[in-house]
Amino acid sequence: MRNTLMVSLAASALLAMNAHAVDLVQTYQQALANDPTYTSARYALSASNEAGVQGRAVLLPTVGFGGNYSRAGESWKTITNNYNLQLTQPLFRPAYWQQYQEGKLSVAAGEVRFAQAEQDLILRVSQAYFDILTAQDVLASLQAQESAIAEQLASAKRNFDVGTATITDTNEAQASYDLVIAQEIAAKNNLEVARNVLQQIIGKPPAPLATLRPGVQLSTPQPAAIETWVSSAEQQNFGVIGQEIALDTAKHEIKKSRAGHLPTVDLVASRSHSDVSGSPVPFYNISQMSNSIGVQWTIPLYAGGAVNSSVRQAVALENKARSDLENARRTAALNARQAYVGVSSGLAQIKALEAAEISSQSSLDSNRLGYQVGVRINIDVLNAQQQLYSTRRDLAKARYDTLMNSLKLKSAVGTLKEEDLQQINGMLVPAVY
Repeated sequence: MRNTLMVSLAASALLAMNAHAVDLVQTYQQALANDPTYTSARYALSASNEAGVQGRAVLLPTVGFGGNYSRAGESWKTITNNYNLQLTQPLFRPAYWQQYQEGKLSVAAGEVRFAQAEQDLILRVSQAYFDILTAQDVLASLQAQESAIAEQLASAKRNFDVGTATITDTNEAQASYDLVIAQEIAAKNNLEVARNVLQQIIGKPPAPLATLRPGVQLSTPQPAAIETWVSSAEQQNFGVIGQEIALDTAKHEIKKSRAGHLPTVDLVASRSHSDVSGSPVPFYNISQMSNSIGVQWTIPLYAGGAVNSSVRQAVALENKARSDLENARRTAALNARQAYVGVSSGLAQIKALEAAEISSQSSLDSNRLGYQVGVRINIDVLNAQQQLYSTRRDLAKARYDTLMNSLKLKSAVGTLKEEDLQQINGMLVPAVY
């Protein structure tokens, strides 16, 4: 009865732990709510949206109300009270029009930067998630290796006690055991570091994570042509789009600077009131209203060379923006090539490691049997064990790296979305501890 109760409690605890396990999409949603870098990008987007309003405002009329109140004369008896209401509507101001266009581009640039921040968050969360799974796999492999070596060490000691093995077998097993213990300590530290990285993104200690389903099959990128991906990256990558907007902004800045040579025309309408009282001179005491409407123009003649200097500066910045755009295109193409090659080579590596895992398992089984019948020595079994566990670790990491490269490939072409994480979620299973 007691044993049954203990089993039930253990099962309940396991189910509770699994119930609190989170998958990749849930981790990403936590990051959306808590990652300070993403939050900063969201506020930056709100700020950049105001540039459109400010750019439009310079084309709209401005209304101002002002006046003055004063006392003068003997005993300060003369009181003057004036006020003025004035409306100014720009009619011809080329610089304002360019500023309006730059405001719209600033809004577009803010949206691009925010979209890039969303993609960066997906990559950061995914990398941190898979780093934890990698660290867990390494630790689990070392723990399993420790258990296997412990059995081998115990067997070597028994065989030495009965005289069927030399002390060399015991020493070799002991050395392997001590080494794996040291590696296990380092693996625990690496796991803690990986968990801390994810904690920084989601703002709290990560719960147990869903793991990759054993034997999951990964697909090749579609379309299966690297130049198609590279071409898309050169056109759709958010870094490229952002630099295209920067180049357009620089062109408008040149036009705005050149507008400093052009005349400006404004429509001005005003209503004024003037009131003077208490003056010893009777005809000074007046109260009157006046209205006016007309056109005000200004022709710039000389500004000390400032306009020409600003034009030269804007032209230089345009050339800089053009160079930055070319660099962004090359960087996007390079990232797309690297990610595509990473996926392709990763799939080939996975296939090779899957075959190596089968071979390593067969080698271990053969060496164990050979050790039992005396045709193999202890070090042969230990080496076979090491080979098997190393192959399994490499296989798991190859799968994680391939998944990450597939996400980076989509990021390079600007198509990375949360739906891509949902596809990976279908490959995950709840963690079991």
